[in-house]
Amino acid sequence: MDDHPSRRAPSSIIHRALWYVLLAPAAFALLWALMMGLRLKKAAVRQGKLMDGAMMKSQPRLAAQTLRLALLLLAKTDLPLVGACAGDDRQVMQQHIQWAKAAGIAGFIVSWKSTAPLNRRLKQLIAVANEEDFKLLIIYQGLDFARNPRAADRIAADLDYFIQHFADNPAFALFDRPVVIWSGTWKFAHDQVAKVTEPRRKRLLILASERSPEAYQRLANIVDGDAYYWSSVNPETFPNYQAKLDAMGRAVHANGGLWLAPAAVGFDARLLGGTKSVDRKDGQTLRTQINAAIQSAPDGVGLISWNEFSENSYVEPSRAYGRRYLDVLADLYGTATPKIEGDLDSSIPGETAIRAESLAPLAAIALITFTSLSVVIWRALRAR
Repeated sequence: MDDHPSRRAPSSIIHRALWYVLLAPAAFALLWALMMGLRLKKAAVRQGKLMDGAMMKSQPRLAAQTLRLALLLLAKTDLPLVGACAGDDRQVMQQHIQWAKAAGIAGFIVSWKSTAPLNRRLKQLIAVANEEDFKLLIIYQGLDFARNPRAADRIAADLDYFIQHFADNPAFALFDRPVVIWSGTWKFAHDQVAKVTEPRRKRLLILASERSPEAYQRLANIVDGDAYYWSSVNPETFPNYQAKLDAMGRAVHANGGLWLAPAAVGFDARLLGGTKSVDRKDGQTLRTQINAAIQSAPDGVGLISWNEFSENSYVEPSRAYGRRYLDVLADLYGTATPKIEGDLDSSIPGETAIRAESLAPLAAIALITFTSLSVVIWRALRAR
């Protein structure tokens, strides 16, 4: 249908994480290893033995989560031009918004779930966005760190919190209701999604994140559209790339939904254990994908991404690329080239700052912690 109440000329909006580069990647990985080791050891002491059935089952999962986060952190081969900074640094938020606006971007799609730190950061980002006349959308993380679905009741409670505390804010007025994209809907049953969405669609536009027309049809009657996060596609090699985007757009619009089409700058997850890499081609990949997205008649183009450094799909000004990819966007959208005057001086909160000279003792402590944990496991196995 073409009479959807929210339909207008497509805006370009971009995915941005609320968490941010806080420490150098190696320091962050070591700190996480230390924290996880202490957590496991504490559990072992509390239970008296580590290798009871429940704890044995939990070890591979915890180890995999630790490894995955370490890879995410160590995969950052570039750093933001603003340097290492806290996720709630107001100066950085303001600089990001100013750069994005100058490049023709209308808003951030903010990764969120209800936790005390993320709620605090979202509240501050909203305040800055209002000052800068910038818009926000939410992408709700429906999957946990291990990529398993969160409890539907938890998602419902988080959306209720968002409605109560944030939804009426002008920053969310890009469309006629605040947009919340439910990431990972493909892992939820129809009835689970309906239980969450149906009581809340009068206050929110809740979009699925399905990846094919057929998958979207499964949920079309209980959501308000779809936002496809397709970060790893190579438009030169994927069969019928344009046809797939067009089919997604038609399927969503046929049900009166909001269609946010994806466009990425490039992709490289090889340091995360993946095999895919999509060359940026000095901006040509971004141009190709934006043009393809626009041809699918979207209500908005979901750019991927502002600050996803681990997958190398970011456009944020960085040490390696400078402002190159904001220049590409500004050229595409006919805006003035963003002005960048040297590095932004962002202070790191003292209680979380880690200097290079502190890494060696931190590594030693982490090693000792995991070694002692290994001894506990070995002794428990021998005692069985």
